[in-house]
Amino acid sequence: MANTIYDFKAATIAGKEASLSDYQGKVVLIVNTASKCGFTPQFAGLESLYEKYKDRGLVILGFPCNQFGAQEPGTESEIQEFCQLNYGVKFPMFGKIDVNGKDAHPLFKFLTSEKPGILGIEAIKWNFTKFLVDKSGNPVKRYAPNTKPEDIAADIEKLL
Repeated sequence: MANTIYDFKAATIAGKEASLSDYQGKVVLIVNTASKCGFTPQFAGLESLYEKYKDRGLVILGFPCNQFGAQEPGTESEIQEFCQLNYGVKFPMFGKIDVNGKDAHPLFKFLTSEKPGILGIEAIKWNFTKFLVDKSGNPVKRYAPNTKPEDIAADIEKLL
């Protein structure tokens, strides 16, 4: 049974398996992303947060997901190119996953059970749901898709 995010592995957008234990000692913001969503411009805000705080110990992990309105139809290489060309994304991106249902990635099953949404509902409602994780790998807060990245800065500061 998982105790922290460090107990999980995931494929990077380049297809290599990575352990989330690589991020021990960092504040982590985990986001399910999509390239063709109304919230897609949040990539710019996420990259801005990453650039501002990465030297102080923040890492942002993007997990593309096609479960909401088929808004992430591309391949991993297309997603990576889109994010870099349009938003200058340099934070780590992972391979496309499911965040809900029987095929949901175990990391997201853990995050949603630890930090359910409104009314205790665990399911993720849409793209760009965000989970803030402390330096010990414990989820501390869940943010709705419409929460702008810059509105998370104060919570990040407290954990750094």
